[in-house]
Amino acid sequence: MHKTLLSIFLLSFCIDSYLLAQEVNVYSTRHYDSDYDLYKQFTNDTNIKVNIISGKGGALLERLKAEGKNSPADIFFTVDAGNLWKVQKEGLFQSIISPKVLDTVPSNLRGPNDEWTAIAKRARVIFYNPSFVSEQEITNISYESLANEQWRSRIVIRSSSNMYNQSLVASLIAKNGEKETEAWAKNLVKNLARKPQGNDRAQIIAVANGEADLAIANSYYIGIMLSGSAGKEQLEAAKKVQMIFPNQQGVGAHINISGAGILKYAPNPKNANLFLEFLLSEKAQEYIVNRSYEYPIVNVAVSKEMSTFGLDFKEDATSIKVYGELNPDAIRLMDRVDWK
Repeated sequence: MHKTLLSIFLLSFCIDSYLLAQEVNVYSTRHYDSDYDLYKQFTNDTNIKVNIISGKGGALLERLKAEGKNSPADIFFTVDAGNLWKVQKEGLFQSIISPKVLDTVPSNLRGPNDEWTAIAKRARVIFYNPSFVSEQEITNISYESLANEQWRSRIVIRSSSNMYNQSLVASLIAKNGEKETEAWAKNLVKNLARKPQGNDRAQIIAVANGEADLAIANSYYIGIMLSGSAGKEQLEAAKKVQMIFPNQQGVGAHINISGAGILKYAPNPKNANLFLEFLLSEKAQEYIVNRSYEYPIVNVAVSKEMSTFGLDFKEDATSIKVYGELNPDAIRLMDRVDWK
């Protein structure tokens, strides 16, 4: 009897120890403090500990290459499909095998061979100041029309070194061809109100302050600003501008992602698949849209801040894998037109 009880106790101890020892190691370039609460929820649900190594994309990629087969990393979690493509190009991902992930995420939001997947969406959109831009001017606006002479010295945007802009240009190359996109970019540069500088929020603030009439920036930044988490100055600036989705009469607004992939030498691939499944669950998606103000992959409501700008808009269905494939072409094109 005592031996039986001892055996049951030891078996239970071993199972508990195994569960407690489970982990998933995430290399992340995302800089949202709110993500840590999300990781805690995953641990609470699964008993799998999440270990985070944070850094810039280039530095983490070099680390992965240096670590090789000895890398402890299971997941690479980042923003922009172009960054995921760089990791895939180095042969550092494996295919995602989770049916839940593959059934949840549309094929145009996954990488080649299903080696990475979208976790959330963001649109690259146009912000304008109603005090200086008429409704007639802004109605039916497109990315292509930003090259028109009517916008001469009226637009602000980040530098050509920014991956978000590189992916936008890559998507235009995919749709319109390189020659037409180069002509567009050349005229866009002529229409800039100032030399590219600052981050996306700096562009929105410039429009709020009357330094420019239009800004091209990612959608979720206005959500952050309106939430008040970035301070009173940014909140007041956000209240002065409106956001509009371009190309609603055509292919739709440019869509990019936050995304993740399972690394080739992941020591915990099963846990990594479970982690991706969790990030795409309704519970996690609701958390993401209300804390980082991105758009969901699954059918959950957007944040109240983002709902201000409309709950339904047409999305460009271009496969996001082209952002990486055409990234070198986009960079060379931007250099040729002197997009600083």
